Amino acid sequence: MNRSSLFTPGHIGKVVLKNRLVVAPMTRVTASEEGIASERMKFYYEDFARGGFGLVISEGIYIDKKWSQTYAFQAGLTSPEQIAGWRNVTDAVHKQKGRIFAQIQHAGALSQGNYFRTGTVAPGAVRPSGQQMSFYRGEGQYPVPRELSEEEIQEIIKSFADAAAYAVFDAGFDGVEIHGANGYLLDQFFTDYTNPRSDRWGGNIAGRLQLSLEVIGSVRDRVGRDTPIGIRISQGKVNDFFHKWANGEDDARVVFSLLAQSGIDYLHLTEYEAWQPAFADNPLSLVELARKYAPQLTIMANGSLHDEARAIQVMETGADFIALGRGALANHDWPERVAAGRTLREFDSAILGPIANIKDSELSL
Repeated sequence: MNRSSLFTPGHIGKVVLKNRLVVAPMTRVTASEEGIASERMKFYYEDFARGGFGLVISEGIYIDKKWSQTYAFQAGLTSPEQIAGWRNVTDAVHKQKGRIFAQIQHAGALSQGNYFRTGTVAPGAVRPSGQQMSFYRGEGQYPVPRELSEEEIQEIIKSFADAAAYAVFDAGFDGVEIHGANGYLLDQFFTDYTNPRSDRWGGNIAGRLQLSLEVIGSVRDRVGRDTPIGIRISQGKVNDFFHKWANGEDDARVVFSLLAQSGIDYLHLTEYEAWQPAFADNPLSLVELARKYAPQLTIMANGSLHDEARAIQVMETGADFIALGRGALANHDWPERVAAGRTLREFDSAILGPIANIKDSELSL
């Protein structure tokens, strides 16, 4: 496999993409306080499509007016005004011949800026590890969340489906990604030490994955077979970078086998360095393990793949698509630059400080 593999057309479900290069979802807190996507966001997303990326995945979008919002100035999909704001973004991307998926998200215990409610909810009353993130306007420890009831869990499942339908049928997105990674609500259910439940939403890793599987099914029922849907999962979290699944490859086998049967069109895996072994006692990366146990799934890999050689390496070991975060922030035109053999800009972490909102400098790259 060589450079041309990154630029070969592909597809996710029935959506055809001009290459294998994707802009990863990145939280940029640049909406209005009421959660409406801004003109600045329109220019930002449009620029990635102009720069040659086959697909852009939105930042996480909250799904209800209860406890799903994660950060202040995050955009939602819960009202006509929010839908219209995202429609402005998707229209701009489409005018550049790009494609854009909506990532839909529930914060759970990691919420640190909710316009609608105070307090947080989670699988159980377990205080999250780590500290709130200052570049998303957080400060100090996370609060201890309240345990969700069965009725509330069912409402959340429905809210994911509602948001997916708004995204596709009203806001103009080409597909939907369910955020099951990085320590947010679905990952809180999935993770052993944040899920103390003994009902059907807890227990072993298959039980802890059950909420994600139910959300996938609910979203699929709502948007139909023609809309691509995927899920993003991870081991590490925004508040726990080094977490690993306790039973290594045995857990990977269970997780990837269940996701292969779930009805998703793609699996988005994110690790800090996507090519590294997933577990200390095993040489296989998470991408390789997913390919081993879910051979039919389309796999998207994310994690320090802004170097062209690394991206090709991970495709050779099982990924179908490469999602770039820092590389895309530094180079909105990464695909065009690499295809032309031009030098890539280095990522400047100042982009994400003191607040991780979209800066003027990014809009003039």
